[in-house]
Amino acid sequence: MLFIVLSHTLDWGVLSIILQGVLMKNLLSLLAVLTLGFVSTFAIAADSAPNVTPTVKSQAVAEQGAVNINTADVAELTKLKGIGVKKAEAIVAWRTENGAFKSVDQLLEVKGIGEATLSLNRENIRI
Repeated sequence: MLFIVLSHTLDWGVLSIILQGVLMKNLLSLLAVLTLGFVSTFAIAADSAPNVTPTVKSQAVAEQGAVNINTADVAELTKLKGIGVKKAEAIVAWRTENGAFKSVDQLLEVKGIGEATLSLNRENIRI
């Protein structure tokens, strides 16, 4: 009975347009949810990726191996972390005045070289 009433009062074309609108709205909602889920998955993956970009200075030391503080010149010493030209010159001057370093810890006697700088470079220094 209801079908008869609907068929007489509604145009099937209008009903078809209404149904298409509802389906399209649901389809767009589903698409939006899937897109957000997809994008957030990549955002989480990008945030959890470790930062593995090494510095140029650490790459140079790693490529050439440890620096021998008894034979290195100023240019080679500046490849160490926290060692600029002034500190490298101070290392060479100390070596010239006092002779060869007998231990890595003797670098602490060089003006401008402290525990922090030595700790940063201990694995990259050899005698």
